[in-house]
Amino acid sequence: MTYRMNFNSKKGWIELITGCMFAGKTEEFIKRLKRYKYAQQNVLVFKPLIDDRYSKKDTFSHSGMSIESIPVKDSEELLDIFYKENEKEKVDIIGIDEIQFLDTNIVEIIKKLADEGVIVVANGLDKDFKNDPFQNVDKLLVEAEYVDKLTSICHSCGGNANRTQRIINGEPAKANEPIIVISANEKYEARCRHCYIKPQ
Repeated sequence: MTYRMNFNSKKGWIELITGCMFAGKTEEFIKRLKRYKYAQQNVLVFKPLIDDRYSKKDTFSHSGMSIESIPVKDSEELLDIFYKENEKEKVDIIGIDEIQFLDTNIVEIIKKLADEGVIVVANGLDKDFKNDPFQNVDKLLVEAEYVDKLTSICHSCGGNANRTQRIINGEPAKANEPIIVISANEKYEARCRHCYIKPQ
């Protein structure tokens, strides 16, 4: 992320890291939060309880980077934990991994926290496997002060990929499949515009 910090600005804003699968979103998310920690900021990291691909607790990137995080079932639990921790010691930064897996109330909570002076760093897929906007990320794209949209390498042709193809038994998933299926590279591929196959 490249932006010029205005030191006269009030603290509290939203940073969104988004893109397709295998674009390095979680890696950038972890790196950014660790930089804030090195700067002596009090950082609290959350992840959706349903995302236990690599760990039930910590947030992991596909490349193996990790950061300690708190699994939450929904946005209400996240807010409760935030306020409890904030009473013990003021929280400067919160990170929220895989924002698309949380309920849609999370967007209002993020706006509220940013208004209260908290820096919120969120990451998530911009589009689902049908190439439609993913919940929460679509709203945060217009709400966030800073947005980094990352791309990947197409699994089929090696080109620039910005779509996620779900694969079931070697074939693209059908349109009637559920939107959220927690998995990793055995069920998903990054695809470019030309190699992506729209589910039917």
